[in-house]
Amino acid sequence: MISLLIVDDEKIIRRGLQSVIERQFPNLFNYRFAENGQEALELLSQEPADIMFTDIRMPIMDGIELLEQLQDHPVKPEVILLSGYNEFVYAQKAIRCAVKDYLVKPVVREELFAVLEQLMRDIRMREERADKAGEDASFVAAELVIQHLTQKDLGDAITQNKLKQAGLSWLDAGYSLGLLTRSGGGSQPSSTDAAAFRNQIAELLQGHMDWMLTRDGVGGTIMIARDPVLFYLLAERWRLSVYESQLRIAISESVQGIEQIRRAYSQAKHTLKYSIVLSELDVLDYNSISERNERHVVPVELIQRLSNLMGMGRGNEMKQLLDQILDVRIISCSEIGYLERISQLLNEELFDKVFRIYGNRVLDLLRPYAYVGHIGNFDRFEHYYAAVEQLLDSLDRFIQDRREQAPPTEQNTMQKVLAYLQTHYADDLNMAVVSNHFSLNYSYFSQAFQEYSGESFSNYVRRLRLDKAKELLVHSDLKVYEISDQVGFENVKHFMRIFKETEGITALEFRSQRRLFGTQ
Repeated sequence: MISLLIVDDEKIIRRGLQSVIERQFPNLFNYRFAENGQEALELLSQEPADIMFTDIRMPIMDGIELLEQLQDHPVKPEVILLSGYNEFVYAQKAIRCAVKDYLVKPVVREELFAVLEQLMRDIRMREERADKAGEDASFVAAELVIQHLTQKDLGDAITQNKLKQAGLSWLDAGYSLGLLTRSGGGSQPSSTDAAAFRNQIAELLQGHMDWMLTRDGVGGTIMIARDPVLFYLLAERWRLSVYESQLRIAISESVQGIEQIRRAYSQAKHTLKYSIVLSELDVLDYNSISERNERHVVPVELIQRLSNLMGMGRGNEMKQLLDQILDVRIISCSEIGYLERISQLLNEELFDKVFRIYGNRVLDLLRPYAYVGHIGNFDRFEHYYAAVEQLLDSLDRFIQDRREQAPPTEQNTMQKVLAYLQTHYADDLNMAVVSNHFSLNYSYFSQAFQEYSGESFSNYVRRLRLDKAKELLVHSDLKVYEISDQVGFENVKHFMRIFKETEGITALEFRSQRRLFGTQ
């Protein structure tokens, strides 16, 4: 795993960065933390880090002094500087200290991910070069393949002469690319484990011609073979071997020429995603999964209903909804993007929302969230389902306990507030108006409402109005602008924009779709 050191004097920043990175790159980094530059130096003297994020303004020793001290270290990490102060003088000092990048708080996720991806590519490439140092010319072929996978513009770097010298002339006749993993392969193996894995495969295929093993530049193992039957032979021999893990191979369609290798790799990578729903297969073929054209509508409403039931003590209803959302009969025959979208919505509408409301109070329950939040961490669909079910049950009991611990007067008041909103949703509502109506402090009302209802006041009112609008769209012949006015939106353009953002389709498309389904 890649060693990552986060240096910041605010704990919420340190843990927040870890949470954001872990969700995007699960099980890829080994995290360490320091509150200031002095503590970071002590940690680095004990064990070096591959990457370091550091704030600028910290007590005891700030980020710039830390960077200056690091210049004398024999092994220096790649450094990304963080600051809430967008001042050029800091960037100048950072450049002199060979900082890789400079991010301004609040950090934009896309910028953070882009920086990490580039650093990981650099680290992997260095590992590749280090591994190959001293190896004989037979590994030139692997280097050429890695270059073609990881570099966008090679120009004339790869010529037919080089391919011939590397023994790769057979690529022009056609080949398939396979991405090879072992059971439990959601975590990145160490370079030593990966090398041992390739040696095991090489032993099983000894004596066969026109195939090669290499890495993909991000820690994965790929195999290129002229005859795709070789992948099936390898899978059979692995099953009969003494190795306890399950070998899984995702193979591309047949392509010709090394210039097609990225396309083949992309196909294999996409095919590997299907292993969660095709866990009984050792070899997954792109040609078979590419025929999946079924298009199913993601159950957005069911996920929203599940979110609304959180903390209500209605576990059986939640279980029934989860069964419908993660219906294995639909998922097993659908494109993998259908399951990916469901997973994304469960993250956003359930787990993210709970954290936004309860913050650090629910952190211990959400620790497995980074793992549950990415389907690529699971070898089997049933394992993913069980993990989601367990997390939902834990969060449901947590929210229920929080509500029960609230004073009876507060519970009674919030019940009256919700009843009031159900009646007055079409009025010109805002939190100030409602809190004044119930003679409550604005700040207290905001927090109490969010903890009791499970969502913010504005989100609750918007969802309530949309639910009423959907009822009218299906069960009345009112015009869209009339419905918009009746449910309380300020104007029809705002209503149409919110409806499309929430439902993914326009109000008229929603009406047509529901009436069509109703007649069927």
